[in-house]
Amino acid sequence: MSHSNVDGLVKRGSVWHINKMIGSHRLRQSTGESDLRKAQLLLARKIEEHRAASMYGIRPKRTFKQAADKYLKEYRTKTSIECDRQSINAILPFIGSIHVDKVHDGVLGDFIEWRRSRGNKCSTVVRDLAIVRRILNLCARKWRDEHNLSWLESAPLIEMPSWKDARKPRPITFEEQEALFALLPEELKDMALFKVNAGCREQEVCGLRWEWEVKIPSLNTSVFIIPWQAGVKNGEDRVVVLNAIAMAAVNRSRARSSEFVFPVDGRRRERMNCSAWRTARKKVGLDPVRIHDLKHTCGARLRMAGVQLETRKSLLGHTTRDITSHYSAAEIGNLLEAVEKLVELSESNKSGIVLQSDVVTNMTHTNSQGQRYAARQAYRIDK
Repeated sequence: MSHSNVDGLVKRGSVWHINKMIGSHRLRQSTGESDLRKAQLLLARKIEEHRAASMYGIRPKRTFKQAADKYLKEYRTKTSIECDRQSINAILPFIGSIHVDKVHDGVLGDFIEWRRSRGNKCSTVVRDLAIVRRILNLCARKWRDEHNLSWLESAPLIEMPSWKDARKPRPITFEEQEALFALLPEELKDMALFKVNAGCREQEVCGLRWEWEVKIPSLNTSVFIIPWQAGVKNGEDRVVVLNAIAMAAVNRSRARSSEFVFPVDGRRRERMNCSAWRTARKKVGLDPVRIHDLKHTCGARLRMAGVQLETRKSLLGHTTRDITSHYSAAEIGNLLEAVEKLVELSESNKSGIVLQSDVVTNMTHTNSQGQRYAARQAYRIDK
């Protein structure tokens, strides 16, 4: 309830709110102030900004935080919005109060050095800065105010850092997989089994929906076709072919949710890299292994099983063609035959025999050092 009114200001609770007609536009917003004098100064500034914009085309001053808030609201349904939110939350303490027309490479230096001092990889900083660049581009190219003025006259060029610190992929052996997966909760274990056998990225597994499942009666199997709008990395629809292990993981999950294949409490799981994964990884001494290394492992094992390069590319989502319109049932059958070799490789490891590869031959199950060497030699296709 309003406690008191001053020209253009209404007090609600302890905070003054602006409610005033300026020309043909009504301005409504909170001042965030309980002090009347400060609220009046803010209102006066808003009136002056409005007149400057309408008469002279001078843009009102907006902070990067205001732009970031608008971005998070406008793109709240984006598949990777939580990752974007994490980047934004990290950078706001450095540039949140700076006006968008003052954000450039010079003011981002402290943030970059802070990230680097914490041991963050260059790729992490590049991802954060990409969100800054995206928001500034929206300010310059898309967002308009009531005066039809863009939020920013032009977006600055944000130069990306490029120090060389990318960590090499770390495929895991079957011994390591057995030890690691045994410590995971059942739902997360199924996701890990699916990922290491289907070669999907983390967000593809987390966001996998039942509506994308396509039955192929002639092959007595199903595939999942992930639409490009769901955030597929190469911007094209992605077909996911399931071998017996991946299909078993999917079937175990059918009763868990009517929407997502691998949910948590009936909702979309945001990340596989959770505390349960990190705890299990630490217990078995695999701290360097990331979730994405399961995809590297899939690529390495496909190569060890003798699967050709182009087939590996298709299975791992590296193809550059429109798979949904070009792949026939016969082609999917060939892909299915290829991923079933991962099942054969798994079974042969359980019996103490490893399939021959171009790197290691006649390798026994106990020769874990040889397995690791072969896996590392085979990782390159899965970069």
